[in-house]
Amino acid sequence: MTAKREASQQKGQDPVAAKEQLGGMLSVGIDLGTSRSAISSSNGEQFVVDSFVGWPADLVARKVLQRDLLMGREAIENRTMLDLHRPLERGLLKEGPERDVEAARELLRHLLSLVDATKNGKSSQVRAVVGVPAAALRTNKQYLRAALKGVVDSLMIVSGPFAVAYGLNALLHTMIIDIGAGTTDFVVMKGRYPTEDDQRSLTIAGDHIDAHLQKQVQTKYHEANFTIYMVREWKEKHSFVGDATDKVVVTVPMAGVPTQIDITEEMRAACESIVPPIVETMLDLLPHVEPEFQERVRKSIILAGGGGLIRNLGPTLEEALERVGGGRIKVIDAPVFCGSDGGLALAKDAQEGDWDRLVN
Repeated sequence: MTAKREASQQKGQDPVAAKEQLGGMLSVGIDLGTSRSAISSSNGEQFVVDSFVGWPADLVARKVLQRDLLMGREAIENRTMLDLHRPLERGLLKEGPERDVEAARELLRHLLSLVDATKNGKSSQVRAVVGVPAAALRTNKQYLRAALKGVVDSLMIVSGPFAVAYGLNALLHTMIIDIGAGTTDFVVMKGRYPTEDDQRSLTIAGDHIDAHLQKQVQTKYHEANFTIYMVREWKEKHSFVGDATDKVVVTVPMAGVPTQIDITEEMRAACESIVPPIVETMLDLLPHVEPEFQERVRKSIILAGGGGLIRNLGPTLEEALERVGGGRIKVIDAPVFCGSDGGLALAKDAQEGDWDRLVN
C-alpha cells in the first residue's frame, strides 16, 4: 500500500478560483485523517501531511532543532526530541489533553499555510469543508467546530465517505467504502445528502492492522527490535490478502545486528483481520436500499482510502458479493486527495444557506 507523503500537486486555475482570488475568498476541502491529512484549495494547490505535531521536549531539544514546532514527517523523524502528538483518534479530535486540541489547530493552520491563504500579505476569507468519520456524533463535530474557531471563516463538517462520493460525482445508487487509518467508513448514496441510516463507521482499519501485525511479528521473533512506525511502512509497502505473490521479508535489528525476517504469514493475517467486519457491514447496508435499486448499488461499490490499496482486497470483497447476487468493486488507485477534492467541490457548489444546514 503506497501513499504520497508531504506531497503537493499543482493544477491550472479555473474561473471560479480566479473569481475567489479577486474577492479575497479561498475555498478548501480538508480530509482530516488519523494518519494523514490532505487539503485541496480553489487556487489549484494540494498537499498531504502526516497528522503529527511536536514541540521540543526540553531546552536541549530546542537547541538541537532550532524550532519551536514541527509538523508531519519531520515531526516523526525527530520524535525522540519531541513532545509528539497525534491529535486525531479514529478520525476525531481527541476530547482530552489541551495539547491535543492545540495540535489539531496547529495542523489545520499548517495545512492552510501550505495553500497560501493570503493575498498581498493579507489573509483571505477561508471557507472550509472538513471530512470526518461517517458515524461521528454531533457532540464530536461541535467539539471540532469549537477547536477550529478562528482558524477558518466558514466551516462545514461532513462525513468523509460523502465527501469522496461528491468529488467522484458518485451521488446516486453507489456505495463508498473508505478505509483510513482510524476508521473504515461506509455510505450509500441515494441522490441526496445521506442520513444516519445510510452510513456506518468501523474502528477496524489501518491502525488495527498495524497493531495486529506488530503483535504477531513480536510473538514470532522475540529478539526483533522494531517500532510501530516501521510496521506502518511494512504494511504500506507489502500489504495483501489472499495468496501471496512474493515473500514479505524485512530487516530489523536483533541484538544490534540487522537481520532479515520473513513476515509473509503475519502480514496476511493482519490484513485479512479487517475483511470479515467490512463484508458484514457492506452486506448489512444493502437491505436498506430500495429493492429495485439494490442491484445497481451492488454493481457500483467504490473502495477508497489508503486501505483500499491492500493488494487483492477489491476482488476479495467482490467474492463476498456473490452470496447476494454478485457485484462490482472499483478500487481508487490514487486515493490521497479523494476526500479533500470532494470537500473542495462541495465548498464551491454550496450556497450560503448550505453552510449552516450541511453539518450532520
